Amino acid sequence: MALKQQRKHELIAEYQTHETDTGSADVQVAMLTERISKLSAHLKSNKQDYSSQRGLLKMIGQRKRLLAYIQKQDQTRYKALITRLGIRG
Repeated sequence: MALKQQRKHELIAEYQTHETDTGSADVQVAMLTERISKLSAHLKSNKQDYSSQRGLLKMIGQRKRLLAYIQKQDQTRYKALITRLGIRG
């Protein structure tokens, strides 16, 4: 479930840390979260799509590693990011 170009630009604009930022950990986590939500919706109606299920688990693992990195670097930035994305708790 790839993101459309326009949605990608919206996410980058919303989560970038400075004007030319297109690939910081915050932006990557936001994009992964968007892809994870789309793929989760797909898997609700296609329960036996095991290859997509494996891809979902890989994306969740990647997001988890990126969030661990952000948390190690700056605790307040981490808390703000998970609050904005509505993940964890």
